[in-house]
Amino acid sequence: MTSPQTAHPSWTLSGFGDEIDPDPLVQTAVLAALGARFIEVRSAWSTNVVDFDDDRVVRLRRVLDDSGFAVSAVASPIGKVDVALDADHEVQRLRRVIRVAHALDATYVRVFSFFRGEGVPVESTRDDVMRRMRLLADEAEREGVVLLHENEKDIYGDTPERVLDLVESVGSPALRLAWDNANFVQVGVKPYTDGYRMLRPYVDYLQVKDALAVDGTVVPAGDGDGELRETLTALRDDGYTGFASLEPHLAAGFALGGFSGPASFGRAARAFRALTDELGIEVR
Repeated sequence: MTSPQTAHPSWTLSGFGDEIDPDPLVQTAVLAALGARFIEVRSAWSTNVVDFDDDRVVRLRRVLDDSGFAVSAVASPIGKVDVALDADHEVQRLRRVIRVAHALDATYVRVFSFFRGEGVPVESTRDDVMRRMRLLADEAEREGVVLLHENEKDIYGDTPERVLDLVESVGSPALRLAWDNANFVQVGVKPYTDGYRMLRPYVDYLQVKDALAVDGTVVPAGDGDGELRETLTALRDDGYTGFASLEPHLAAGFALGGFSGPASFGRAARAFRALTDELGIEVR
C-alpha cells in the first residue's frame, strides 16, 4: 500500500469524453471548462475504440493535441463478452486496442473479467476466466501497457473477494484495478466497508460514480450509498495521487457504457469537487 506522501495530495481529473457528447471537440471543451486536461477515451464520433481504424486514431490524436489534452486511459470493452467465446477472441481485440493506446500515448487500458451465460454458476467459470485474463496480461506485459480491471456487475470480478482472487491469481504487474464505487453498490456491496482494505494495494485508478442501494440508480458522487466520502478520505490518507475519472451515467446506461450530456456531466463534476474540497484534496 502506498504510504502518505503529502498532507494535501493532488489528484488528476479526467473523464469519459463520450459521456458528454459523441464529438471529441465538444468532449474536450466541456472537460476543459471543468478544469481537466486529461480525457478517458471509450468512443469518438460514436465508434468504440476497439473499432477504430488508423484514420480515426489520427483524427482523434489531432483533436486532442490541438485542445491540449492527454489520455488518462483507453476505456476498452475487452472482457465484456461471454467467457464461452474462444480465448483468442479477446486477445485479438486487445491487440487492436493497444495499438490505439500507443498512438494516443496512453499507458492504461480498461478491461473486464467476462460475462457468463444465463444460469451458469460464477464459480464454474473461474478457471476459464483466469486463463483468459492471464493471456491478456501477457499481451499487456509484452506491449508495455497496464490493464485496469473494472469491477463491473455480472462479470467474474464484480465482488471484492473475486476481484482479489483475480488480481492475485493472475499475478501480473500489468494487471491492476480501476475502483468503481457505484458498480459495487449495484451488486450489493458496501464498497469501503467490504472491499477497500482488501483491494487497495492493487488500486491504480479511480472511476467516479455513485449509486443507490435500493435499485442501483446512478447518482452524483456523495448522493448515493457508495461510501464515496469514506473511500476518498481513505485514498487521501493513503497518499493516492492518481487519476479521478468522471463516469457519471446520469442520463443512460447501456452495454458498453453510459451517457450524461454536458449539463449532467457538469453537475457530476461539481458534486465530486464539493467532496474533494471538503476533504482537502487538490484536484487539477
